Amino acid sequence: MLCERGKEISAAEQDRVLRFAGAVKAELDRSGASVALVARSGLDLSRFKLLYSHAGIALAGNPGGRWAVRQLYYACDESRPRLFDQGMAGFVLGADSPARGHMALLFLPEADAAPLQRAALDDRLALSLLAARYSANAYAFGTRYQNCNQWVAELLAGAWGGIDPVPDGGPGAGGAGALRARAHTDARAQAQAWLRARGYDAAPVEVPSHWMMFAGQFVPLVHLDDHPLDDIYALALHTSVPATLEAFVRARAPAARRVELCHDARRIVVHRGWEPLGVECEPLPGDELIDLTR
Repeated sequence: MLCERGKEISAAEQDRVLRFAGAVKAELDRSGASVALVARSGLDLSRFKLLYSHAGIALAGNPGGRWAVRQLYYACDESRPRLFDQGMAGFVLGADSPARGHMALLFLPEADAAPLQRAALDDRLALSLLAARYSANAYAFGTRYQNCNQWVAELLAGAWGGIDPVPDGGPGAGGAGALRARAHTDARAQAQAWLRARGYDAAPVEVPSHWMMFAGQFVPLVHLDDHPLDDIYALALHTSVPATLEAFVRARAPAARRVELCHDARRIVVHRGWEPLGVECEPLPGDELIDLTR
């Protein structure tokens, strides 16, 4: 995320996005699930061949409201990452462009869903896996920084791998700040070791040019000092993105179900299945269509 974002949208655009959020919530309710891994399009990452940018955990029993999304976000005024429960409408409104939006929902088998729900609602565990510093392109196997998708990946490890949470408080909280920060680093290292041992590879995000790699060093909230030099020279950064999370979940739980929704100015498309909808939001055979012109 970038702190300078926050463009105004028209009443018609807001109405369309809110109707889209309503369709997402209806699909969540229809699923019969209590938890879902969710992702939305946000920043325009087309130059990196990515559609989805931001993931979180939607919980039917979230204290912040039914299907509110528990996620990492960067608090610009505090210059630090925080955990935040956001209603689905606000989550969807976080997309860069109100003219078009995409949401992906992953529903897990109960054996995997139940521990994920417990982990996401366990404040000690969730905060234990929160880093003190944010980087949008954080290295997936380093503890210096973290991005929103990396926190979700580490929460999956906490849910399914038995990571020991820090006793209480957030990174650096309390009188024993240095010891507590070390404990957070250890919890994250445990989570990353579990992920790596089970094939989580954060398939590299390809940077189009050396010039762009160099220029990225001057973009706020983007860092390179946690990435291996070989990856930097190869223009391939191992960073957690929603597509990586989906691939990992699907490999672990082949019975997981995926629903993708997208909208443009005319309609909402609801697609149930793993074949992805394209960026242009063109329906596939059998997809449900919801008219937005009425």
